[in-house]
Amino acid sequence: MKHDSQILVLVTALLVLLGATTIRAQQAGIPAWAARVGWEQQPQMPDVQQQSSADPILQLNLSAEQREKIRTIREQTKAERAANNERLRETNQALEAALDADNPDEGAVEQRLRDVAAAQSAAMRMRILTEVRIRRVLTLEQLGILRTLRQQARDSRRNRMLDNSNGQRQQDNGSRNQNQRNGIAPLFPRRALQRRQRP
Repeated sequence: MKHDSQILVLVTALLVLLGATTIRAQQAGIPAWAARVGWEQQPQMPDVQQQSSADPILQLNLSAEQREKIRTIREQTKAERAANNERLRETNQALEAALDADNPDEGAVEQRLRDVAAAQSAAMRMRILTEVRIRRVLTLEQLGILRTLRQQARDSRRNRMLDNSNGQRQQDNGSRNQNQRNGIAPLFPRRALQRRQRP
């Protein structure tokens, strides 16, 4: 029973992290499918060639009709996305409050976890359905470009994560004292105590 609740907590925490990135992107006015390919609104650059390489949306070469259809799809789902995001924010706050209690009630925490999972599920469902509708607007060539851009964004994120973890490891190794195994405690704490107790 305890193991099951721990698994539930871990799965929910993962879903919270995934939902938070979607919410951040949607609050910034970036379509969720565009956020996953690494697109963010950037200032206008004078050279069209530079602009198309810097902005994945321009690489899709959308027609005016496609842009209008995508804009319409986004407008149709805007209110529901906002409601889902608000619900997710509220359920996350309720979960945090339940966890921050002096004596957290396990039943209340599990209920808050279920609420967060349901809110994340609704937000993900809306995001996926919106993406499906948008994909229907794209041509086969544009879908191929989108797949390539998404793969490049995944590779870029993976490389950044590896770089960050390698940098953190180097920083951790450099900051340890000679007699410390993890930077927190001496390797042989009893010996240190014995040395201090000697007259």
